[in-house]
Amino acid sequence: MTEDKTQSPPAAPAPPPPRRSDATRAAILEAAVARFAADGYERATIRAIARDAGIDPAMVMRYYGNKEGLYRAASEIDLRMPDFADVPLEGAGEALVRHFLHRWEEDGTLAAMIRVGLASGLDGGRQQALLAGQLGPAVARFCADPAEVPRRTALVASQVLGMAVLRYLVEVPAVTAMSRDEIVAWLAPTVQRYLTEESRPPEAGPAPRTSPSG
Repeated sequence: MTEDKTQSPPAAPAPPPPRRSDATRAAILEAAVARFAADGYERATIRAIARDAGIDPAMVMRYYGNKEGLYRAASEIDLRMPDFADVPLEGAGEALVRHFLHRWEEDGTLAAMIRVGLASGLDGGRQQALLAGQLGPAVARFCADPAEVPRRTALVASQVLGMAVLRYLVEVPAVTAMSRDEIVAWLAPTVQRYLTEESRPPEAGPAPRTSPSG
């Protein structure tokens, strides 16, 4: 009987445990998002956030410097945009609208954090950067002309963010009473047009008036 010399491959090393500093940062940010959303920027305090996170206030200052630094870290909103690889061109508008409605409704702190940013004056172009960095690539997938992506991204945002403001921030009754399917039925065709319709050249304006001669 021959000895089987085949050896099993070595087991993959176990992933390293999360560093304590990473866990602390995560706890601070989670507490900060909840506190800013509930109290607003002005009323939220480092002490209250630290108490919610179960740590010393000095640790918050160590990692984020001050309340403004903490707010900026806590307000890094992730829209969790899918790549839409399986979405046909004609379904792009509906897919985008449905994604945004789901995203807003699965995490109530998103709308609250945008409200805090606008009220505090700390936005500083962050929403514009958010749209360009996260919504822009989705628009680019369906837009044939790369040069048109920034403008079309802004147009799409005017619909999805405008609806978010009316439905989740201002809570206009006529809008909050609508179902998701109703909102999709109204918004999707417009978003689809913003994504895929060919650009229209600007119409020529009236001919310039000439001054009468002497």
